[in-house]
Amino acid sequence: MNRPQPRSLRIALPMAALLVLTPAAAGAQPSAAEIAERSLEAFYSAGDDIRVRVSMALINSQGKTRRRDMTMLRKDFGSEGEQRYFLFFHAPPDVKGMTFMVWKNPTREDDRWVFIPSLKLVQRIAANDKRSSFVGSDFTHEDVSGRALGDETHTLLRSEAMEGRRCHVLESRSKGRADYTRRVSWIDEERWLPLREEYFDARGEKVRVFSSDEVEQVSGHWTVTKRTMSNLQTGHRTEVVYEETAYDVGLEDSLFTERRLRQPPRRWIR
Repeated sequence: MNRPQPRSLRIALPMAALLVLTPAAAGAQPSAAEIAERSLEAFYSAGDDIRVRVSMALINSQGKTRRRDMTMLRKDFGSEGEQRYFLFFHAPPDVKGMTFMVWKNPTREDDRWVFIPSLKLVQRIAANDKRSSFVGSDFTHEDVSGRALGDETHTLLRSEAMEGRRCHVLESRSKGRADYTRRVSWIDEERWLPLREEYFDARGEKVRVFSSDEVEQVSGHWTVTKRTMSNLQTGHRTEVVYEETAYDVGLEDSLFTERRLRQPPRRWIR
């Protein structure tokens, strides 16, 4: 005579079978959108907050170099992708004391402000300026604080090795942009960071190239501590180095206000 199975076992067996059959359990390739989302999270959202000293070198086609030295603060707000950035410029003299703030919004355009000390003026930056140059560099404002996942459509092209790392090769097509129409990224399959990105214009010509030159683990978070953006049309490039990187330092919400643009938080920008 067959005994009825305990209820817990009757539930567990179908669930076990389901787990065997699901793509995740079977080790299936993640979708292009999932890869793009995980890469954005790894690159722009590691930790609850971050304080980092940033050294930026702007190098023209003749090798002449201009430098920018700044402190960047970033904090995540809530669980819906909202973030806030605060940047203070230490050098050179023409930008010393300048501050820049971004409120990154998941459901609408980001808010951006800049304080220009020589004019004692806080200025709101137009939403469409997110694609313009960040302080004369080859990075855009959007490159600094990140883009929204839905701004592009994503296609997984292939998997291949780059610099000894297995990578997802992802094509991301922009929606209604003038600065580039598509972007091809090599995303580390283990660390989810972009190792290289190539930007193409409407004619299919490669216009910019991003590279992750050094990657280190900081407080358990894989971090691109040296990166380069090159403009292939002008021969200009920008090299950025992260120094004194610290995650989860306990940044206060009150740091990311318009008042702080005029009165920077000395404790955090020293």
